[in-house]
Amino acid sequence: MSATPGESDGQPGPIVVDARDLRCPLPVIRLAQTARDAPPGVVIEVWATDPAARADIPAWCRMRGQDYLGEVPADGGHTAYRVRTVG
Repeated sequence: MSATPGESDGQPGPIVVDARDLRCPLPVIRLAQTARDAPPGVVIEVWATDPAARADIPAWCRMRGQDYLGEVPADGGHTAYRVRTVG
């Protein structure tokens, strides 16, 4: 896990959870660990190659009351799933 550099508008970029090549349930476990320590309003971006993450991450957000912001394809053959923490 590492923070990305700030975006051009001066706001910090998302916290990146690199879960590429990890299988279910590890991407969600890594997301949960990161979200537990993050303040409200932080965006977490989970990089995953496991196809199960497409269903698992939105389901985790619904169960935990977090905001699922969607997914975007990313360079390198993985998908980036974005979550905003809610108190």
